[in-house]
Amino acid sequence: MPQRPGRLNGLRHLALTVPNLEECERFYVDVLGMEVLNRASKDLVYLTCGNDNLSLGRASEKSSGVQAMDHYGFIVDSLEELHAWYEYLKSQGVTLLDRPFAHSDGAHSFHVLDPAGNTVQPLYHPAISGQRLR
Repeated sequence: MPQRPGRLNGLRHLALTVPNLEECERFYVDVLGMEVLNRASKDLVYLTCGNDNLSLGRASEKSSGVQAMDHYGFIVDSLEELHAWYEYLKSQGVTLLDRPFAHSDGAHSFHVLDPAGNTVQPLYHPAISGQRLR
């Protein structure tokens, strides 16, 4: 049975779905001073303060119009560590929603459910993985 990999490197990725993507992007960029890290599509933008990652996704028309959390991500330091976490969580009987996969921006991740049904994303992201907060 695999042993737990090294400690996670922080909860520095949050993904929100919002009904007003452009307005929210302007708020986080123009008001709070975040920068656009990657515009993945017309419905998904990634923002950063330099050592974090905020994903804003357009809510579907079926949503209530209220912002909702889609998932949250724990940063890991390497692609190898991401795969080690996948094998470890699999061995622990954690509900896996998918397998490690590549994103268009060079990140890699997979998703699991916590016992309350929240989606948790172990995430390797070249722009922020390996950083240590001071």
